[in-house]
Amino acid sequence: MPDRDARPPGTLSRGGRRAYHDLVDTWVWWLVAAVGLGIPLVVTAMPEFGMLALGAVAAAVTNALGAGAVAQFIVFAAVSVALIAVVRPVAMRHRAQRPELASGVEALKGRQAVVLERVDGSGGRIKLAGEIWSARALDSERTFEAGEHVDVVEIEGATAIVM
Repeated sequence: MPDRDARPPGTLSRGGRRAYHDLVDTWVWWLVAAVGLGIPLVVTAMPEFGMLALGAVAAAVTNALGAGAVAQFIVFAAVSVALIAVVRPVAMRHRAQRPELASGVEALKGRQAVVLERVDGSGGRIKLAGEIWSARALDSERTFEAGEHVDVVEIEGATAIVM
């Protein structure tokens, strides 16, 4: 039986059919696997599938460079694991961070306001960001008199909680 590389490409093997390796190179299958892993990445937004897809692309490049099947699987596993181990924690940290540009009610938290009418645990009025808001003291026993500066801790509906 002749060696697979000894036959010219396109020659027929036993039974009159082309040999499997002559029809599609292995690197094409790696690229098919990469696309197959890219589909769930888009559908589920799970970055791990993208990292596995990049591992498959690295294995395709390894095959194109002439490495054997064992080397291809080692490269696939090493690149995939390295990406998951390094990139995933960084991505999770970025996902957990608060956005730097707060808007709406979130932008009002932490700002200073001026008391217009006495504020205590049951209510009052403040001027916050150029608008008049109803307000309530965070500590129900604390009172703030007109003209004092207070910090907005929370917004509950249309009432600012201050301290």
